[in-house]
Amino acid sequence: MLGKFSNWIKRNEITEETAETILPEKIPNHVAIIMDGNGRWAKKRGLPRIAGHREGVKVVKKIVRKANGLGIKTLTLYAFSTENWKRPKDEVDFLMKLPEQFLINYLPELVEQNVQVQIMGEKDQLPGHTLKAVSEAVEQTKNNTGLILNFALNYGSRYEITHAVKQLINDVQEGKISQGDISEESIAHYFLNNNIADPDLLIRTSGEIRLSNFMLWQLAYAELWFTDVLWPDFTEDHLVQAILEYQHRGRRYGGL
Repeated sequence: MLGKFSNWIKRNEITEETAETILPEKIPNHVAIIMDGNGRWAKKRGLPRIAGHREGVKVVKKIVRKANGLGIKTLTLYAFSTENWKRPKDEVDFLMKLPEQFLINYLPELVEQNVQVQIMGEKDQLPGHTLKAVSEAVEQTKNNTGLILNFALNYGSRYEITHAVKQLINDVQEGKISQGDISEESIAHYFLNNNIADPDLLIRTSGEIRLSNFMLWQLAYAELWFTDVLWPDFTEDHLVQAILEYQHRGRRYGGL
């Protein structure tokens, strides 16, 4: 099925005329992206994996601009998972430098474009230089009212859920909340970045068809869109394709 859809993509390139068929009133409020395929992109070209990560950062800039222009309210990017620490040290070290480099070069534009930067993940494990860079970006953009650019950095959904359960149990024991008050809404209150609405659309690149421990609770009713395109080759047109597909789906949330 994925192969058929990939062929559809190849046959139907998005033009400016086609892009105009996007319905502004049906733009997804929150788009989440699993940016996958940097390493394979580099390998296909005989380059080190870090070359793929470097190229992937360029794509982030383009997609953020496009998302902002389309009126998407929140864009969550899966930048580094809790499992990614298992990768070779030199690759991890490089990945930890990317947020700093990205923000040094791009933060002025984010400020100008009224983008608010947020971070979702376990910050205590991040290197000092990485944490400093992302914290400064969050601080400098906290009053912006446009697109929320939410980086999932050192993020794992199972960790998030486990952490939330521990906090909830502690609050019940301390009498801050009663067992009868526990609901889906109160549980979600303990999640990281609980001020952000659940994603409407999840995009995953590189042909992998899994969630990889990403926002498992929040994606319960999201529309899922997979593509064979590797992240460094992902373009604004691919984002438009995903949104067009999203707009043609019926979201019934279990109803009729």
